[in-house]
Amino acid sequence: MNMMMRHALPLLEMDVLKTFVAIAETGNFTTAAETVYRTPSAVSMQIKKLEEMLGCTLFLRDARSVSLTPKGELLLGYARRLLSLNNETVSRFLLPDMNGVVRVGAPEDVGERILPDVLKRFAETYPNVTIDVSIGMSNAMRKRVDEHRLDIAVFNSLSEDSAKGAEILMQEKLVWAGAKCGNAHLRDPLPVSMWEDGCVWRADAVEKLSRAGRKFRVAFLSAYTTGQRAAVLAGLAIAPLPRYLVQGEMVQLGERDGLPDLGHYNIGLKVIEDAPAPVLAVAEHVRAAFAELQMQAA
Repeated sequence: MNMMMRHALPLLEMDVLKTFVAIAETGNFTTAAETVYRTPSAVSMQIKKLEEMLGCTLFLRDARSVSLTPKGELLLGYARRLLSLNNETVSRFLLPDMNGVVRVGAPEDVGERILPDVLKRFAETYPNVTIDVSIGMSNAMRKRVDEHRLDIAVFNSLSEDSAKGAEILMQEKLVWAGAKCGNAHLRDPLPVSMWEDGCVWRADAVEKLSRAGRKFRVAFLSAYTTGQRAAVLAGLAIAPLPRYLVQGEMVQLGERDGLPDLGHYNIGLKVIEDAPAPVLAVAEHVRAAFAELQMQAA
């Protein structure tokens, strides 16, 4: 009986998933239609059939834009992973002897979080391609792609506007981190651990504190997440960190502690124009890694 049910399940079409992802990323059926080289009516029909197949509504539509429903958010992670896996599989057969050097840049937090998995999987598939990794500030990584000094940049940005010309991979929550049983957040002025100028998290934290009228001083400076966490764990200061990094002897602080909400930030992907096959292959592995993170979070 179970075997019959499995065989009865419909198969998702890659072209339809590509259209679905395009709509999710652009927030507009017409723009997405141009992206996938179809008419708006054809795109609407694809999504209608997809919703009927899955038995749920994937998009909320209004006069100006469309947004994902909770079911749509869930499908987005799977769709990106399936598309990446499809591209990885096809390229493995069509480009088995691919070689060259691919230059990848990312901030430290992203590098530690996904690059080990990306490098491992990519090396297993394309052992003759060398990946040259640079770690630095997000803005610097994006600029180096524009200057053709990097092929790929994964970066953090505060808004979709600041990520124009790039692809948004996922959103993360930015929070205040403090030491468990610490009292740094009670001091006046507030001691804050910061990155160097150019860090998007620093800019967001400074803006939110200033807007809230909370006096603060930069008590600790470090260009690395390791340094920020050390300052927090030592009880010297609090720091703006991604929520997933607040663990162990650190606690999340917020409005109940007299601190402004920091909201969310985007993780984006920028690929050099006219990218050759090895660069596109690495980009697909990066997309797949973030798609898996989204599925785990869901």
